[in-house]
Amino acid sequence: MSARGNILVAGKPGQGPALVLSAPISFWGGVDPKSGRIADVRHPECGQSISGKVLFLPGTIGSSSASAVLMELVHAGHAPAALVLHEPDAILLLGLIVAQEMGWETPVAVRLPREMFGAFEGRQLQVGADGAISVSN
Repeated sequence: MSARGNILVAGKPGQGPALVLSAPISFWGGVDPKSGRIADVRHPECGQSISGKVLFLPGTIGSSSASAVLMELVHAGHAPAALVLHEPDAILLLGLIVAQEMGWETPVAVRLPREMFGAFEGRQLQVGADGAISVSN
């Protein structure tokens, strides 16, 4: 199984287990920037870590602070290995852009149709700098 996503923010290629979220998430209050765990008790994946995962986001719940949380995750070493979004979220992705401006290594972020997310669930993945998503051997 493989696909090629459109690059939203260039970054370091990543690899890790896929974490396909079943519901949109708010990074502000929904993700603990110190641990990388989903902290929103109403979220179906509450308690799971996004750190080092290829994170598939079916959507985000807006907050202008989402970019700051993602930037904190990058700085603390708890960012996802790669981000795969159904729709671009300019505010969230701004966190990666600012982290890059700070000189921090950031994960690549790509866009992929939501209907393709399920094919990657539970698999170990590689996401290339060119947006290629493939199952690791």
